[in-house]
Amino acid sequence: MNDGRVEGWSRRKFLGTAALAGTGALLGYPCETSTAEPPPETTKLRLIRVPTVCYAPQYVAEELLRGEGFTDLQYIKVSPGVGVGTGVGVGKALASGDADFSMWFAASVITRIDAGDPIVFLAGVHIGCFELFGTNRVRSIGDLKGKTVAIASRGGPQEIFLASMMAHVGLDPKKDVNWVVHRFEETMELLAQGKVDAFLGFPPQPQQVRAKKIARVVVNSMMDRPWSQYFCCTFNGNREFVRKHPVATKRVTRAILKATDICAREPARIARFLVDKGYTDNYEYALQTLKDIPYGKWREYDPEDTIRFYALRLHEAGMIKNSPQKIIAQGTNW
Repeated sequence: MNDGRVEGWSRRKFLGTAALAGTGALLGYPCETSTAEPPPETTKLRLIRVPTVCYAPQYVAEELLRGEGFTDLQYIKVSPGVGVGTGVGVGKALASGDADFSMWFAASVITRIDAGDPIVFLAGVHIGCFELFGTNRVRSIGDLKGKTVAIASRGGPQEIFLASMMAHVGLDPKKDVNWVVHRFEETMELLAQGKVDAFLGFPPQPQQVRAKKIARVVVNSMMDRPWSQYFCCTFNGNREFVRKHPVATKRVTRAILKATDICAREPARIARFLVDKGYTDNYEYALQTLKDIPYGKWREYDPEDTIRFYALRLHEAGMIKNSPQKIIAQGTNW
């Protein structure tokens, strides 16, 4: 699969056809499987559950995965404090084999592959979901120089994405900003009081900040170039699982991309599903997130371009040692 082709099909043709070939019984659609390929090598599957709405395809895919032959399906909850805020829990679970697959922020995956973790990229899921908010003192990324930036933890997705953005405009994230660690609830209050200058949020955080009119949007990765031209969340697997179970990996990836299309087509229905299943507690924020994120555009972008772009930025920022080509060679399986 590393050569970009699947059993004689181009990667784009395979993924595009697969994602259209059925949806989910859970949502009132027939759940179809391919009879032309062998069953998965294992019927046990473990995915990660974290408190962010942008991971909706991973949760919507539950019945689709059962239709693909996975009868023992588990969603592993990441421990509080090491979930979406830091990303540490997702990376640790994938690298250790405690989880087999998960969506995750592309730049975070790159840093873990660079560190030697056995994680591989499998597909791009959606572009854009993070937003940079700032006080009136911050009107561009360049204005972050000398400012105080709040993050949930050091080394997490917020710092990694912000470092990429700063490197892109010539700032040194290690010297040019003052990083402070706060819980999101604290950050909102500090932003409102002007005690911190900026904050990068992931759904449903941006929806909350906008609803409360706490700060201004500096960068919207769903709309602003170059960020809107690259995947934010990718689908990733434990390298050993992928090596041992290629058919299962193909079926899992297909189910996730089918679910991504469902999220694009029926945001209201999916928002209600997420609330009813306990993945989030606010229907309006969930609905706005699903409407904002361009789930239906995953076919239009090449995930290798995303890896190359963010790896270059992270290398410039001194956050990874390996070249983009080495990350791609060691950490992808299309």
